[in-house]
Amino acid sequence: MWRGEVLEDVDPEGERWSETRRLREELGELRLLALERGLQAGLDAGRHRELLVELRRLTRQHPTWQRFRGQYMLALYRSGRRVDALAAYAVLRDQLDGGHAIEPDPELQLLYHRLLHDDASLHVSAGPPVLLPPDVAGFTGRADLLDQVVGGQVVVHGQAGAGKSALAVHAAWRRRESFPDGILYADLRETAAPSAVLEDFLRWLGCPAQAIPASLEQRERLFRTYAAGRTVLVLLDNAAGEAQVRPLLTSCPTVVTSRSPLGGLTGARRLSVGVLDDGEALDLLARCSGRAADDAMRRLARFCGGLPIALRIAGSRLAARPEWTVDYLVRLLEDEHERLDRLHAGDQTVRSVLAIGFDGLPEPARLTLRGLGALSAPDFADWVTEQLGGQAEALVDAGLLETHGVDVAGQVRYRMHGLTVLFAREQPVPGVLARLAAVVLARVRASRFSLVSGDPATAVATRDIRESVEWLAAERAFLVSLVADLHAAGLDDECWRLAHLLAHLLAPYLERHRFLDDWRAVTGPALESVRRSADDRGEALILLDLGDLHLAEREWERAYERLGRALEMVRRPGRARDVNHAVRRMARVHLGLGRLEESERALRACLKEAGNERDAADAERVLGAVLRRTGQLDEAGALLAAAVERLAELGDRHRQADTLLDLSAVRLAQAAKPAARAAAEQARGIAVRLGDRLLDAHALLALARVNRAEGATGRARELAEAALEVFETTGDRRSAANTRAFLAQ
Repeated sequence: MWRGEVLEDVDPEGERWSETRRLREELGELRLLALERGLQAGLDAGRHRELLVELRRLTRQHPTWQRFRGQYMLALYRSGRRVDALAAYAVLRDQLDGGHAIEPDPELQLLYHRLLHDDASLHVSAGPPVLLPPDVAGFTGRADLLDQVVGGQVVVHGQAGAGKSALAVHAAWRRRESFPDGILYADLRETAAPSAVLEDFLRWLGCPAQAIPASLEQRERLFRTYAAGRTVLVLLDNAAGEAQVRPLLTSCPTVVTSRSPLGGLTGARRLSVGVLDDGEALDLLARCSGRAADDAMRRLARFCGGLPIALRIAGSRLAARPEWTVDYLVRLLEDEHERLDRLHAGDQTVRSVLAIGFDGLPEPARLTLRGLGALSAPDFADWVTEQLGGQAEALVDAGLLETHGVDVAGQVRYRMHGLTVLFAREQPVPGVLARLAAVVLARVRASRFSLVSGDPATAVATRDIRESVEWLAAERAFLVSLVADLHAAGLDDECWRLAHLLAHLLAPYLERHRFLDDWRAVTGPALESVRRSADDRGEALILLDLGDLHLAEREWERAYERLGRALEMVRRPGRARDVNHAVRRMARVHLGLGRLEESERALRACLKEAGNERDAADAERVLGAVLRRTGQLDEAGALLAAAVERLAELGDRHRQADTLLDLSAVRLAQAAKPAARAAAEQARGIAVRLGDRLLDAHALLALARVNRAEGATGRARELAEAALEVFETTGDRRSAANTRAFLAQ
């Protein structure tokens, strides 16, 4: 709305007031500044063609106002008139040089050089640079991570195909308004050299090409200088290592995505990105495919294992093939050998994502991955990877292996996605399972959980047993899976020997913790393997193990059938000890069926023929339980006390504690309350030192019975309630029912 000169209608000559001339100069200066800012806003909005006429007029009216000249040059350049833009600069330079013998301002000189070299950043006319890829369509889940991505230095890391880049890009778009000076983005897989990335970033921030220094160190300093005064977000995608990232770090918020945690970036915060849960995976699949979520879609999501890249590819295949049913694609993916080939959509494949990390590995790491492909275990410890080449951390950095935490035995555990396992199996390493089986057999034999040989008594520290229990607890799922792997690979001898060793060593542990499914899982394949290998003694041993399983399940008839078959097979010369073992187990069956006389007769024969301390202790334990049932308390107590002494000398603390609990019950039946308490307290002391919660709960219940007998019913209830809580937590229904019955009394 400005018209004419300031105050020209009231003081045209500037004579009425002394302030008139000063006001004209100050307000005229402010008006030109306002015009300059308005024109810049128009240029930023892309209205360069519309502004050419006004800018030409202003440069004529104010020939030495260099900001108008620069805007005029920029408008000409963006209108496709580069030659005219350069000529406009030459006109000003000649005017200044001829009349004043000076050069244009440095800012205008920089603009001239950028025009001369056709600087790409000059073409941007819609504000600050936003170099992000398009936002991810149908982004799903990650609600717990989204708000943590942007802020300071953040490394978003995870396995191949987990959706790290999608999370970072989506989070950056969500925070776009927080960074008015722009968002810089670089895919470090495409432009690996930090020097090239710095050159690109500097040009987008307005640095002319000829002003960019040659050395990496100088570019780093210049980039930090440019970034220091701006509110900019930097996103560095697909970083391979710290060396790529360090030169690109400034005071601005920076997000780095990588398969590696990039531990060398000590000041960074780390966000681990895993697979999607079942609900999120189904939601993503439904969005990408445009199909309704149903049972068929759930089966398809399971084949993808929650891996976002696989889910997106499967969804894209369905979207591109509307004639396909979901069940049809599921059938295509059922064959493991063809699954990776089927998971492709155009140029996107799961195999290519995995191959990026694999191709960059040294040969030892490739061999480790291929060796791990032979395993079906859900996770495995660091000692397993050491046996296969010891390259676990290299595989983690390549996004092909994931750290799964530290187990109860203090071992680092790893896991591999199911699709990565299929990729690893495409190039198998011969002999891996056989070598691993030999190591595992040696390790399990060295376990001090239970001494099973007939060797002389060995003093073993409770700590040794506890450490062995922790190791076996940590490795239980891995060992069970290894038995199945050996069976599937046709390594029958290794399969049944490992299964027998596990069942023989872990029987008390598996029974106490009710891991009966695991017990069943090792003995089933083992029986098939031992029969394929035609080893009669081996089959008899596996049948004995199955008998133990049925005893733990209290399925007396099935136990009788298995043990009867085993007895037939071991009644041969030189197998007296096997016969003794089978008879002792059969005696337990008779006890369970209420055939006390048959059980007592068999056990007395076993005790008489026991060839070592272990067999004698086992016979005394079970015979003591039988005699307690028949009311022969004095002899039962003597046998159980003798068994306690033998087991203590053998170092078998678990069976010693079990026998002490039986002895406590006998002493209580004899009204020997102090002796009953002493036995129960000794059993509890062992349980606490071993860290065995279930054993401790049984000891608490035994002490509750003693307290009730002593008249301390309040204390008895407290102990029984503490035991009941453990039984319910661990799923021991039978013991929980017995405890409730005790409390009801």
